[in-house]
Amino acid sequence: MHNVVISGTGLYTPADSISNEELVESFNAYVHQFNSDNAAAIERGEVAALGESSAPFIEKASGIKSRFVMDKAGILDPQRMKPRLRERSNDEPSILCEMATAAAEQALQRAGKTAADIDAVIVACSNLQRPYPAVAIEVQQALGIQGFGFDMNVACSSATFGIQTAANSVQLGQARAVLVVDPEICTGHLNFRDRDSHFIFGDAATAVVVERADLATSAYQFDIVSTKLLTQFSNNIRNNFGFLNRTAEESADAIDKLFVQEGRKVFREVCPMVAELIAQHLAENDIEVSAVRRFWLHQANLSMNHLIVKKLLGRDATLDEAPVILDTYANTSSAGSVIALHTYQDDLQPGALGVLSSFGAGYSIGSVILRKR
Repeated sequence: MHNVVISGTGLYTPADSISNEELVESFNAYVHQFNSDNAAAIERGEVAALGESSAPFIEKASGIKSRFVMDKAGILDPQRMKPRLRERSNDEPSILCEMATAAAEQALQRAGKTAADIDAVIVACSNLQRPYPAVAIEVQQALGIQGFGFDMNVACSSATFGIQTAANSVQLGQARAVLVVDPEICTGHLNFRDRDSHFIFGDAATAVVVERADLATSAYQFDIVSTKLLTQFSNNIRNNFGFLNRTAEESADAIDKLFVQEGRKVFREVCPMVAELIAQHLAENDIEVSAVRRFWLHQANLSMNHLIVKKLLGRDATLDEAPVILDTYANTSSAGSVIALHTYQDDLQPGALGVLSSFGAGYSIGSVILRKR
């Protein structure tokens, strides 16, 4: 049995960003056109008029101020309101592969590793652009990695579930090092015509190198002290898009084929579950909550993160204790907590403890206790 570390992290950020103000301008233009086109039906009470959105509403509801996206023009076009991403031929690298490879190259560099040092690739994300061949195997080929690769989807918890899977492989001697990559084009499944959720998501990709401690040489090492996972079925976050949609034409374009959620129920149910899981995980490892130097939490909603850490600490956390990237990246699903780890790790001293946690649809929750080397 080998000790396991995270020895490198990487981040790919799209070039384009959309501010709340830009998003609201597009959304409200759509609202005005819809209400105008349906004025008679609205007057008769047959159709409900749409309400406008606003930048202050978005920030108050979520803590989000802007988001990076793979295509800005398509999203902001009131006649389209979705990204325009060219379908590529089978001989071209897929868009998820390109994002994953960019993040992976940075993670490998920080870890001081080459493709020859990696034995497996896991692509763990919420939305895969195809069922097969696995994007992970495509990334493996693009990077020149020998060994094996596979895809996995545990929604927003995919990164932590992927890290546990990678850590198990390394611990058992099945691989010297595993690359876990989380490419997320969340804007592809977001309903930009829904006032309650049109602002939630952004796009990004992250990567983590998980390897044997005795082979690690980088200056960015974290011991993986322990991992803990939990799932509990819920329909409160759901996306019904899938290959069987074509067999039921009458509902193929229904709104549930995009991201839908019962936000208030999610907030009320998930926050205590996450806090309880992290508290149990720390107790099982004889670690006091007060000993945790940093919480790298899933970046879905600022109020959720505040409540979770307050339940754990018994007080409000500082930004240093629970850093936020949500304001500029929005919710990037599985990538969010790893963006926080990647961005806020270099200042920690050897021995410092941290918790990487992600949570989301399923419900699914993952907790990874890390110690800076």
